[in-house]
Amino acid sequence: MTTDSTTTDRAFVLGIDGVPWDLISDWIAAGELPNFATLVEDGVGAPLESTDPPTTPAAWPSIATGVWPDKHGIYGFKRLERDYTQEMNTSASLGRPPLWELLSPAVVGNVPMTYPASEIDGTMVSGMISPSMSDRFTHPSGFVDEIDDRIPEYRIALDWNDYTDDETAFTDDLESLVSARRELMDELMAIDDWRLFFFVYTAPDRLQHLIWEEDVILDHYKRLDDIVGDALEYADRRDATLFVVSDHGFGPISTFVNLNTVLAEGGYLTEQTDGTTRNSLARFGITKSTLHGTLDRLGVDDKRLVKHLPKRLVDGIAEQVPGDHSLYDVDFTETVAFAHGPSYVYINDTERFAEGIVAPTDVPSIKAELRERFSNVTDPDTGEPALRVRDGDEVFPSDEAGPDLVVVGRDGYEEKTRLADTVFEPADDKAANHRKQGVFFAHGPDIDPHASADGLSVVDVAPTVLHSVGEPIPDDVDGRVRTDVLSADAEPTVREAVPDATAGSSGAADADEDFDDVEDRLRGLGYME
Repeated sequence: MTTDSTTTDRAFVLGIDGVPWDLISDWIAAGELPNFATLVEDGVGAPLESTDPPTTPAAWPSIATGVWPDKHGIYGFKRLERDYTQEMNTSASLGRPPLWELLSPAVVGNVPMTYPASEIDGTMVSGMISPSMSDRFTHPSGFVDEIDDRIPEYRIALDWNDYTDDETAFTDDLESLVSARRELMDELMAIDDWRLFFFVYTAPDRLQHLIWEEDVILDHYKRLDDIVGDALEYADRRDATLFVVSDHGFGPISTFVNLNTVLAEGGYLTEQTDGTTRNSLARFGITKSTLHGTLDRLGVDDKRLVKHLPKRLVDGIAEQVPGDHSLYDVDFTETVAFAHGPSYVYINDTERFAEGIVAPTDVPSIKAELRERFSNVTDPDTGEPALRVRDGDEVFPSDEAGPDLVVVGRDGYEEKTRLADTVFEPADDKAANHRKQGVFFAHGPDIDPHASADGLSVVDVAPTVLHSVGEPIPDDVDGRVRTDVLSADAEPTVREAVPDATAGSSGAADADEDFDDVEDRLRGLGYME
């Protein structure tokens, strides 16, 4: 269905993960990125505010649904369960219908958090968090075989742990990854029957985490500029409106701030006693890293070993063997509050958690204490505050089980959930991390080239895309139709929102599915501990 005031019923959303407004706007002004310049000169370009915290697993679902994480249900790569265990979020965790279910037929490629591929009206290739290129990697399921045949070098992602101290190999392999991704986009562009085309490049995010050097980043952005040129030409031929968006921005860091250590030093978090199996093993030097070393010397691939062991056994070993998973080291029967990635602090109350010790009536006062404590964490070298703190009820008002506090590092700092010996640690090999200000560009027959768009946020993207093609907007979206960027003057229409009935059900990844490689890739970027 289209309205008389729109001239197109097609939308192309091109995602460029982690691209910040400050860098790209400067390089556009300097004449370095001619196709991005076309987006600004003939369309609209503006900063795009991300989720809080600004993370990939929360922000892309917000872009796709028009709601914040408290409604769509994905706060991070993993969700925290009542018994403190963590399960990987998948496409089935999404609690609201995304654009590709509201606007069809659709072609969707490499969007984070879309594994396993949904049975949409159209074609889908999953993206980040896909454990393998199995038949669940694509819809239709047989499309993965076509990818294997036509793009044999296609990979889901790189294993970042393979590139320690080898910047050249990393940038070369990332370049190959982008080339294969571009080939996939070309293959999908051959599909003519679509109303929504949604494709994401995650490479800029991966590059910037490990290398924050302007010449290297600019070279990569010039590759993105070529891709934008292809998208402009393709959208023009299809009479489609082109939207180019990033999920968050980026900036350099130098220091990690360990949130669970802050809590432990304040008496709010208690480590397990020395009598536990985990601590006894640690005293004898038996840790996850030493076990990995032993397996390597024996010629045993630990990933293959894990793949063939039952998940319950793997989790049981992980709970007992010391490693880098801080929550396994916590005695929850003596803990008032704890941090769970990426930047969430939970009060261990008796309603939400199996071993909770805090009465619900005491949560507000403890929250106030913790907010003050985190706000007063200062860098011993500079005396400056290192953290920004918000009340979880303000950020996520519709989810009673959501985080109590959102604690994010200020510029130059990154919050971590490690339970370490010190609050502050050097960032070491990690060069940069996410910031709030991403990018928004719009170009096409229904875009006002004279518009000035202020205050855009990630939740505005979905309703604006829907309205641009004449579709009604779900009535519970948190974002708004940005009619200020559209040349059409029709008032948005709404339809009743229906929470996604498939969330957490039939589309879910199997409980024993092997996400070990996924976690390794995310850990290499500092997303998991």
